Amino acid sequence: MITKEQIVQSLPQKGFFGHPKGLFTLFFTEFWERFSYYGMRAILLYYMYYEVSKGGLGIDEATAASIMAIYGSLVYMSGTIGGWIADRLLGTSKTVFYGGILIMLGHIVLSFPGNIEALFISMTLIVLGTGLLKPNVSSVVGDLYADNDARRDSGFSIFYMGINLGGFLAPIIVGTLGQGYNFHLGFALAAIGMFFGLLTFVLTKKKNLGLAGTQVPNPLQPEERKKVFTIFGIGALVIIAFLAVTIPAGLLTINSFTMIVSILGIVIPACYFIFMYRSPKTTEVERSRVIAYIPLFIAAVVFWAIQEQGAIILATYADKRTQLSYAGLELHSSWFQSLNPLFIIFLAPVFAWFWVKLGKRQPSTPSKFAFGLIFGGLSFLVMIIPAYVNGTESLVSPLWLVLSFFLVVIGELCLSPVGLSATTKLAPAAFSAQTMSLWFLTSAAAQAINAQLVKYYTVETEIVYFGIIGMVSIILGLILFFMAPMIKRLMKDVL
Repeated sequence: MITKEQIVQSLPQKGFFGHPKGLFTLFFTEFWERFSYYGMRAILLYYMYYEVSKGGLGIDEATAASIMAIYGSLVYMSGTIGGWIADRLLGTSKTVFYGGILIMLGHIVLSFPGNIEALFISMTLIVLGTGLLKPNVSSVVGDLYADNDARRDSGFSIFYMGINLGGFLAPIIVGTLGQGYNFHLGFALAAIGMFFGLLTFVLTKKKNLGLAGTQVPNPLQPEERKKVFTIFGIGALVIIAFLAVTIPAGLLTINSFTMIVSILGIVIPACYFIFMYRSPKTTEVERSRVIAYIPLFIAAVVFWAIQEQGAIILATYADKRTQLSYAGLELHSSWFQSLNPLFIIFLAPVFAWFWVKLGKRQPSTPSKFAFGLIFGGLSFLVMIIPAYVNGTESLVSPLWLVLSFFLVVIGELCLSPVGLSATTKLAPAAFSAQTMSLWFLTSAAAQAINAQLVKYYTVETEIVYFGIIGMVSIILGLILFFMAPMIKRLMKDVL
């Protein structure tokens, strides 16, 4: 088996802002993947609930919001599949490539005029493709650095900036094309973005990534293959039979499917924690780190439940409650999806520099998570003010949305890149890629919860909705802050 030291030694260690050259390959692969995903997502909600005469599908607004949340949940939930395939069959590098192919095909399906069936086919392809690509490309970033490399958190912050550079440009370009001209042209542009991501990865990985991502850390043994593939085959047949019976009979509706996914969003992470903790391949020290990871996981779920509503509740707010003619400009509601990545582009280098500057004096990982929860809660609390002052009948200034996105970004930069880095350090050796998949299950669980929460948002419940969710996040952040020393001890020398 290839050791971590051998992987690090195989890499060009300088060449991309003082980081390994492999960070260039992964930065731009993820840049284009996020361009395709966020571009599609910026117009998808509107495509679903806009009238057919406006080029949409005419789906009920509340149903469209639930579909968006479940779609986001499944995108990240599928990371468990990608992590398992990388850990046991292909390694992370090959899994990333095949994931990109499926994502591109999904966007191509949406680029042609179709009905709701075509929408669900496209979603299935993108869900599976993102599950293969996203957790594994982040796992390869972790392979670029030795465990004690001081550049590690900084490297993840730079990688995170690449994600958000694609996320910033996509809603402006794809959103303008999709809302201003034709939704299907916007989806076609998203497919082209994923193609460029695949091209970048294929052309530069051999030179820049060395042995990173080539190892299968826990390969499936020959005697296991028949049993595993038989189980998968039977499982696939059961699912197909279930769908064939329940859909025509009207038993499996969008609402019932939403509830099933919401339950799975909680059950799957719980099973993962139990499995890793009880595995004989997990050492005593690693078990302690798994326990330490649980409160971080819960904190991340609460934070992402707020952050991900930026593409659902705040997207609807931008379309229905916001002045889109402002200061002489005509705005598209999809453009507000660029605010989150725009702030990250400017602030991520500041945070990366700040953590390096502080060195050993920086807050612990649990404390950073606590700050993330507090700022996430504040981002919802500020949305109470315009409704409280002017009521809910008049349109509000877009600056309120700008402030909300700004606050949630501060929380995100305290929590998300730090969470990526902590996951690679706390992961049991036998479950490295699968633990990264577990990190992305924080977003899956959050959006599974959101699928139920978004049903309660209306103009009439606006103040209560933002107020309760915001306060819950702040209270949990304070609890986590006071628990930080205990969690740090359980992390066993991981910063």
